[in-house]
Amino acid sequence: MNIQPTLETPRLRLRPFQLNDAPTVQHLAGAREIAAVTLNIPHPYEDGMAETFIASLEGAWQDGRGATFAIALRESGELVGCMGLGVDKRFNRAELGYWIGLPFWGEGYATEAARAIIEFGFQTLKLHRIYASHLEGNPASGRVQEKIGMKYEGCLRDHYLKWGQYHNAHFRGILVTEWDTETSC
Repeated sequence: MNIQPTLETPRLRLRPFQLNDAPTVQHLAGAREIAAVTLNIPHPYEDGMAETFIASLEGAWQDGRGATFAIALRESGELVGCMGLGVDKRFNRAELGYWIGLPFWGEGYATEAARAIIEFGFQTLKLHRIYASHLEGNPASGRVQEKIGMKYEGCLRDHYLKWGQYHNAHFRGILVTEWDTETSC
């Protein structure tokens, strides 16, 4: 069995999720503010959803479809969010997705974690391209993508339907040839 690695940055430990993370995931991801700016997080975040989510991750890793990490503070081990790559092996690319719990917004954790994930994607997974999108109402996510070197690729109008409303989606991407190892973790 291929074990998903743990990644470390100066302030963070990106590790596989464990079932005992479920109550914290439900609490953090359950905030309406998180669901409002992400595509796939429901609100309300009901009992059992976090356990189902965590249970799905090992299969995705083993099948090569994804690598999803719990973002935890190195010093305390406190869980602050989630970040992962949804891998499409057919095209040697992955979509970066993430959320940070509301109490931890504005600390730079998403950017720090994303740099480590991009490095992992290019060096370990040998991807050619990594891309991400964000809802138009979440410019902070776009800033994270810019800080890690992703280039703006365009806006898809009314691309996502969330809570009965259509939202524009802004896309950014980075190729392995554009990735600068000097600025990685």
